[in-house]
Amino acid sequence: LIRMADGDGRAALTLAEEVWRAARQGEVFDTEALGRIVQRRAPVYDKGQDGHYNLISALHKSVRGSDPDAALYYLCRMFDAGEDPLYLGRRLVRMAVEDIGLADPQALVICNAAKDAYDYLGSPEGELALAQACVYLATAPKSNGVYLAYKAAMRAAKEHGSLLPPKHILNAPTKLMKGEGYGDGYRYDHDEPDAFSGQDYFPEKMGRKTFYDPPERGFERDIRKRLEWWSKLRRERSER
Repeated sequence: LIRMADGDGRAALTLAEEVWRAARQGEVFDTEALGRIVQRRAPVYDKGQDGHYNLISALHKSVRGSDPDAALYYLCRMFDAGEDPLYLGRRLVRMAVEDIGLADPQALVICNAAKDAYDYLGSPEGELALAQACVYLATAPKSNGVYLAYKAAMRAAKEHGSLLPPKHILNAPTKLMKGEGYGDGYRYDHDEPDAFSGQDYFPEKMGRKTFYDPPERGFERDIRKRLEWWSKLRRERSER
C-alpha cells in the first residue's frame, strides 16, 4: 500500500479503505490478494501518469465548454480516485480566472469560498462545496479576455524593458526630482469632469497600447461600454 500510494497519504487511506471494504471475516490478505483488489484503480489514477492529467484536462475542458454534467462527472471521478480535494480547489480557482474572468467576477469569489469551506468542513462534506463551485463555473458566462490581456501585457513588458513612466504621474518627494519635472502637469481625476482626465499613462517611448479587449458577454458587456466611453472622452480631450 505504501508503494502504491507513492507518498500520497490520502491515496494510502483510500487504498486501505478499499481493502477494508473488500475483506471478508477471517480472510487474510497477502501481497497477491492486495494487488488484485487495488490494481484496477492504482494504475489508472497515478499522480505521475496519464490518468491524472487526462481527468484534470477533461474537467477543465468540460467547464470551459459549459457542460456542468460532464464537469461534475470528472470531478467525482477524481474524488473517488483519492485526489486531494484542495488540489482540485486550486484547479477550480485557475479555471475561474482563465475561462470565466470578468464575465462573472463572482466566479473567483465562489471558488475561493468553496476552498475555504472544504478547509472548514473537511471530507466528505467539504467535497460538496467544491462540486457547487464546479457547477457554477460550468454554467457561468465565459471569457478569456483578462487572460489574453495579461499575456499581451507581459510580452510588452519584456519587449520594452525598463522604460520610465511619464513624469507627470511620478511622485516628487525631493526638490531635485521636483526640479526635474516629476509630477508636473498631473491632473487629479476626481477633480475632472466625469472623474476622468484622459491623461496618457504609458511610457513616452512606448506609446499607448490596448491589451484588454473584453467580449460582449456577461459583466464584460458593461466593462466594454465603460471603456468605449472613456476612449471617446480621451479623444475629445486630447483634441482640445
